[in-house]
Amino acid sequence: MDCAMTVTFCGHADFYGSEDVRVWLKETVEGLIRRGADDFLLGGYGGFDACAASVVWELKKQYPAIRSTLVLPYLDRKVDATKYDATLYPSLEKVPRRFAISKRNEYMVNEADIVVTYVTHDWGGAATTLAYAKRKKKEIINYGNI
Repeated sequence: MDCAMTVTFCGHADFYGSEDVRVWLKETVEGLIRRGADDFLLGGYGGFDACAASVVWELKKQYPAIRSTLVLPYLDRKVDATKYDATLYPSLEKVPRRFAISKRNEYMVNEADIVVTYVTHDWGGAATTLAYAKRKKKEIINYGNI
């Protein structure tokens, strides 16, 4: 392994799973682990987030030193955090509730060295987060065509 790296994920909530994407995601994450990725920040909302969390949790059996963290946009919502090593709440108390998820996404991008994305169209929250990651000049690995 090289040096420690933090990875986050961004993708469409309406992703319903495809074996091709899951295989790509597993190969991508495993390659990043070999490059030194050891900290994975996950959003926990929607289909792509669930797929990413599942892949990281599965790879944890093979690479027990990696850490998966669920980054919460709200404190008052019950979440199933059983497939994460930890939860984290960035200081979003002063953010209007309707902007909490986008501000949480920006936090994850800011903290990450690499953003792994599944963005296939240029509208919605995932596309906005991808555009933010590009503006922040993050390394981006995208399955989609944007």
